[in-house]
Parts: sequence; C-alpha cells; structure tokens
Amino acid sequence: MALSCGIVGLPNVGKSTIFNALTRSAQALAANYPFATVDPNVGEVPVPDERLAVLGKLVNTQRIVPTSVRFVDIAGLVRGASTGQGLGNAFLSHIRETDAVAMVVRCFRDDNVTHVEGTPDPARDIEIVSIEMALADIAAVRKKRERMEREAKADPKLAYRVDAANRLIEALERNQPARRFSADSAEGELARELFLLTAKPLLYVANVDEVQIANPGPLLASVREIAAEDGSGLVTFCGKVESELGGLSEEEAAEFRGELGLDRSGLDRLIVSAYELLGLMTFLTAGEKEVRAWTIRRGTRAPQAAGEIHSDIEKGFIRAEIVTYEDYVRFRTMEAIRAAGALRSEGKEYVMQEGDVVNFRFNV
Repeated sequence: MALSCGIVGLPNVGKSTIFNALTRSAQALAANYPFATVDPNVGEVPVPDERLAVLGKLVNTQRIVPTSVRFVDIAGLVRGASTGQGLGNAFLSHIRETDAVAMVVRCFRDDNVTHVEGTPDPARDIEIVSIEMALADIAAVRKKRERMEREAKADPKLAYRVDAANRLIEALERNQPARRFSADSAEGELARELFLLTAKPLLYVANVDEVQIANPGPLLASVREIAAEDGSGLVTFCGKVESELGGLSEEEAAEFRGELGLDRSGLDRLIVSAYELLGLMTFLTAGEKEVRAWTIRRGTRAPQAAGEIHSDIEKGFIRAEIVTYEDYVRFRTMEAIRAAGALRSEGKEYVMQEGDVVNFRFNV
C-alpha cells in the first residue's frame, strides 16, 4: 500500500521547491511566477527507515526494499478555481486521485518572491483553498443528488441518501469539510463514493524561512491555531533549507541539520505525520534474498497483512511467525531468538503491530 499525497496551495507558496526537496530532484519547475507548474509532477519517494539497514546486516541480505510515498505536485490554486479560473479544473481533478492532501502555506515574507494575493496571510490563503475545494464538492454532490432523487422516487428506502446529500451540502456551504462526518455515517459513505476533496485527511505544511526554524513568528502561529482548531496535522518545513540538504551526502546533511537544531529531515517529519494522519503503520520481512518494509493500516489482522505481499499468501494463510524488531536486534540470529522464546506463532485474529518482523506460513 503506497501512500499518495497531493501537494497543494496557492501559486508561489513553495510547493514545487518542497516537491524537489522531497524527491531529491529538480523535475518540478520552481519559478517566481504563477502557474510554473502546469501538469502535475509525480515522484515516488522511499520512506527512510533505519531498521532496514540493521536487519539487512543481521541476515546478510542481497537487497533492501523500503516502502514508498507517492507525492503529486499540483498546479497552484486561485480564487474561482472551482469554476475553472487559473488551472483550477486540472488541479481539482488531480487531488481526487490522492489519499491525502498536504496544503503548503507560505509563512515567510520575501519581497523577491511574488504572492498571488499581494502579501502572505496564512489564514486568508488557507480559506481560499478550502473554499474552492468545498465549492467543487458542492457541485459534485448536487450532481449526484439529482440521480439519487430519481432513485428514491422508485425506491423510498433510498431516501436517506438524499437526506445525507442535503446535510453534506449544508455543511460544505458553511465551509465545513466532509471529513468532519464520521466514516460510517451515510454522509461519510457518500463522501468516499464521490471522492470528495474535503473528505481527504489534511496536513498543513508551513513553509518557513531559516530564521523561523528556531524562532517561529506570528504567521506560523496562525497556521498552528487553524490546524489545532480543525484537527488537522501540521509540519513546519523550510523548502530552501531542505533543497540545500538534498544536494549533500548523508553525513553532511546530518551535520547541517545539527547546526540548525533539526533532528530529522523535513521528508521524515512529513511522512511520519502523513502516516499518523492516515492511520498507517509498517511491518517488516527479513531474509537472505530481501529485507523489506510493508505499509498497512493500523488494526490490520495477520491474513490481510499477508495479502499485501501476495493474495495467495492471504488465501492460504496458516499462521504468522513474529518477532519484534527490538528482539531481533537484541538476539541477532533466528536460532537465538527461538532459544529465548521471543518468536511467537500468531493466528488469523492477530492484529499486526508497528515493527513486527514476520514470516507467514501458508498453503500453496
């Protein structure tokens, strides 16, 4: 399961700069004018996981395969995007294809970098993007409601779906996102069915300058307040610094981060936040041929986790032989793990845990 995250925001807030830093590339044009990004830039990024290298050495593996995140840098959004202004229609269609939305918000002032609204104002900028997504969702729900009303006339039992559509529209007209409805409600089910933009988990990415890394200013404070109010995630990210880090070796990058007081890269912090937002976790497999990370949703049972590797393993599932990553590092070999009683045999009801190192037993 590869996480797909759309990078969105107003023009010139640093989306493409951040995309380039994340993907360690220069494939996205970072320019000082609106709509430098026309078609979406797509990058598959390996998720950093120090555990893989450790396991690789312990089992003398031939290759290491991390899990990945797919980032999509989408054209900047302006007022009226929901009705086709700027590159709005293309922007909105690309958001629908992602699992989550990372909204980049510019939190620094720089007279050399233009702002489509004149000057940076995080609260206003967030409101513009949020309203345009809500307006697009309203149009999608209204279109669907017309069909549901005809279906409800033929079958009155379906009238509840029309009621759900009406409640969704009422909420969106108040600029309340569809994700505020519970997932198992009629509104939540309809939002998923229509791939509503405001139903997707939202992560704010506050693009700051070097000074704000150590001394957050009022612009960043306003984003934090908004994120806390609507229950969304927040990551601070200095696009300029991360771009510079991308051109350094791991040792040089670690030294540079230390000088800035950063314990982890922006990529690491963004991915961790996105995982938490989507309720994802990682389990590991380790062997001589391959050490690999696999992404699953929290609460996934062992057979379904096995299905992430191959559907035949899920169908023929017998049991999962599991050792925690910490025990694997402590005892170092499978023989020592067995001798210490640290290898567990789990059945179909076992719920996978973060960092489980697993070997699935199954019938062919």
